[in-house]
Order: sequence, then C-alpha cells, then structure tokens
Amino acid sequence: MAKYLGAKCKLCRREGEKLMLKGERCYTGKCAIVKRPYPPGLHGPKGRARQSGYNLQLREKQKAKRLYNLLEKQFELSFKRASKQKGDAGENLMKLLETRLDNVIYRLGLAASRAEARTLVNHGHFQINGKKVSIPSYNVKTGEIIKIKKSSQTSKRFANLSDRLKKMEIPGWLYWDAKKFSAKVLELPRQENFEAKINPQLIVEFYSR
Repeated sequence: MAKYLGAKCKLCRREGEKLMLKGERCYTGKCAIVKRPYPPGLHGPKGRARQSGYNLQLREKQKAKRLYNLLEKQFELSFKRASKQKGDAGENLMKLLETRLDNVIYRLGLAASRAEARTLVNHGHFQINGKKVSIPSYNVKTGEIIKIKKSSQTSKRFANLSDRLKKMEIPGWLYWDAKKFSAKVLELPRQENFEAKINPQLIVEFYSR
C-alpha cells in the first residue's frame, strides 16, 4: 500500500501547527514548528499569504487527513461513509476518524503517534472482545473491550507503560484498566471529544463544491 515517505515535520509546517506526527519529539525544542514556524520552501520565512475560501477548505481537509495519518483515497472513502449516515456529515466524519482502532490506541497513550499505533495494530498486538484485530481502520463500538495481547504485555514496546500513561489525558469516552492491560469503549465520542484543531464544516464544504 502507498504511504507518505517525505519529512513529517514539513507537513506540520505546511499546516502551521503541531500535528503530533513525531511522537515525543513534538514536545521538545527540536520540533520543526518551534525552530521554523513558517511553510517549507526555497524562499524561507515569507509569512502566510491571505487564503481564499477554497484554500481554507483544502487546508482543513489536508490537516485532518495528515493528523489522522490517512491517504487521500482513505480519507475520501471515510467522508463518503459519513455523508451516507444520518445526521451531520462533519460530525459523522469525526466520529469515524476518532473511533478508528489506530487512533484509539494513540488516544489511550499506548503509542507515541498515530503512525506508531498503526504499526502496533498491523503487527497484531491487540485484541477486541478476545479476538485479534490487525486492521487499523476498524471502528470500535460502544461496549467493546480492547486489550493488549498477553504475549505482548511484557514486550519492550509496552515497557514503562504506567509511567507513560501518567502523562496522557485519556478522553472520557474511553476507560483504561491498568491491571488488565485493557480499555473499554464507554460510548461513542461526542463533539467535545473531537480534535479541537479540526473544523469539520470546512471539510464538508470542500467535498460539496
């Protein structure tokens, strides 16, 4: 499957904000947004040009796509699914993105970035209701139990897990049980649980042109 192979920090600089694509590095002074808070390019810091309505919509779509670590086709398919569901298409889209298994693993603090979370899921480190799930795009449902596979609990990937989780703010729609190495989906995320950086209405407007 195709994937972006360029410098991830350039993506953050293009959007003008941290998208947390490099895990722990994003919290340090080495973060590209801290060192070079202007768009990538040959001509250095020129400032950001005034944006048209279309460009605002495009940038919001690109930002969401990059934040959730999706390719263009994957993101477009997610929007089509959201638009076919009842209710607001923008809110439906954010629910689909937030409930992706790789995003849930990241939001629980079990991975430093969504890219790492996708790798962990692909490698089969997690079970849902006792069955191994290795599909990052799997959408979790209310009441489901996500557990680190027993053979993976002692691996280096999950070393010092309790210390890492102390730094994380787990969203209210998820519950983490440290003793059982498992999490429960208490409910589907609401609007206040979505990534505050994203304006889904602009994405709806982009695809409604």
